[in-house]
Amino acid sequence: MKVTGAQALMKCIREQNVEVVFGFPGGAVIDIYDELLKNEDITHVLVRHEQAAVHAADAYARVKGEVGVALVTSGPGATNTVTGIASAYCDSIPIVVFTGQVPTPLIGNDAFQEVDIVGITRPCTKHNYLVKNPEDLIPTIREAFHVARTGRPGPVLVDLPKDVVAATMNFDEPKPIKMRTYRPTYEPHPGQIEKACKAILKAKKPVIYAGGGVIAANAHEELTELARNLGMPVTMTLMGLGGFPGTDPLSMGMLGMHGTYYSNMAVANSDLLIAVGARFDDRVTGRIDAFAPHAKIIHIDIDPTSISKNVDVDIPIVADCRHALYFINSWFKRKKDFDRDAVVASHQAWHESIKEWKREHPLGYIEETDVIKPQFVVQKLHELTKGDAIITTEVGQNQMWAAQFYHFNHPRAFMTSGGLGVMGYGFPAAIGAQMAARDRTVIDIAGDGSIQMNIQELATARQYKCPVKIAILNNGYLGMVRQWQELFYDKKYAHTGLETAPDFVKLAEAYGAVGLRATKPSEVEPVIKEALATDNIVIMDFVIAREEGVYPMVPAGKATTEMLLV
Repeated sequence: MKVTGAQALMKCIREQNVEVVFGFPGGAVIDIYDELLKNEDITHVLVRHEQAAVHAADAYARVKGEVGVALVTSGPGATNTVTGIASAYCDSIPIVVFTGQVPTPLIGNDAFQEVDIVGITRPCTKHNYLVKNPEDLIPTIREAFHVARTGRPGPVLVDLPKDVVAATMNFDEPKPIKMRTYRPTYEPHPGQIEKACKAILKAKKPVIYAGGGVIAANAHEELTELARNLGMPVTMTLMGLGGFPGTDPLSMGMLGMHGTYYSNMAVANSDLLIAVGARFDDRVTGRIDAFAPHAKIIHIDIDPTSISKNVDVDIPIVADCRHALYFINSWFKRKKDFDRDAVVASHQAWHESIKEWKREHPLGYIEETDVIKPQFVVQKLHELTKGDAIITTEVGQNQMWAAQFYHFNHPRAFMTSGGLGVMGYGFPAAIGAQMAARDRTVIDIAGDGSIQMNIQELATARQYKCPVKIAILNNGYLGMVRQWQELFYDKKYAHTGLETAPDFVKLAEAYGAVGLRATKPSEVEPVIKEALATDNIVIMDFVIAREEGVYPMVPAGKATTEMLLV
């Protein structure tokens, strides 16, 4: 069957069960948009900025557990996607970004709206393609989805010259994709599983350290089974929140720079650290030589380049997290002389130590009656949504307060830009999450600085009837930078004050949304209740304590045991 390149693209993405495309049209992709109009089974979401398209596709992928798709034009349309692509790359999120390109004869001639987007994005994509020949288009698109979703997931970019999109070609049936140099390892080596299980049996002070790979691999049930079966405490990275129930007695919450006191102390004093789908990021480890100094380390990761990249490990297991955890759990089930009660009992003194650390320094804050504390707002959001909302965040203090005080019991409920730390991620991500889960409550916890990075997407949310709730923790500062200036720069608040800010209530109304404001603690709960009951986008403007900090905090270059506390 003969089809045009634009028709081939539509047929290929339908093959991949794509239901939603986030994008912005332009001359180089006008043929694709013309074809898109004819495909009623694909919903196109018209964003107001291309960066928002990628963030929305990113969150859509996280919620659905599928590949997100963005479509933009050439030149500035393509370059506007780079921040979103880099964020997805850092967080291992499977998306495919289609960019328009000038016709192939004009490539390299500085044509209007030409840019080498393949060259620009090479460092921040899992792979990218420039399709120069029409016969390569269909296999390239299919391969792009395969690369994005398999192994360690990540963003893939496909650059589409206008003449290739307009050309005709044969549309052949899909075949199994085989790539000679790309063969991810899913099954763990039995010998390494044996070593890991024997180490677990010997440990008296074990800690499970769970990262985003647990969620990407849908390994949360296997992780929970392992932790509960052997009575092992669990700490999670920012990306791993929800990979283990946050309200479980074994949960120690987040570790690292703004992790709980007891999780950092537990890791530092552990004799076995089981890292699952985590990459030992600098925000987690602090000073490397002081990170888990007494522990034997097991590291499970599908990406072999992540093993011993930052921290040397004793038992590496290159495999899909779900498969590896399944085999570990199966090993204990098969072991005839395995005495579960004896193993759990051997950890009792360890649990008492952790409980003591919790009693000494629980995660909390100093409450006040005349000013709103941001932690109180997040706690009320958790209480009034019963912990069942999908939470997205911007980046900074708002992000950390959300991670600390909203307890996630399920995976794929927390969307944040972890590795790149993109201000402006949260709101378009909330739109993507709402498109993926129409029946769920979606809340973007934002700062008054970061929300303005992509505030124009209020129009997108209105157009596609996404009743997202935005909780702005409004302190009149770029809060996280201000906190560093307070602690380490003698309170010289160099250009972090937001003296001129919009009236967020009026701004909401200008876009046809609802604006609410709370200026004292007694108003917080009524505002949240009204927002949750409103079938529209709602901006909740919480005027919070101006100089509230995020604690605990590990200063740069310090060990994770050298925390600044409330």
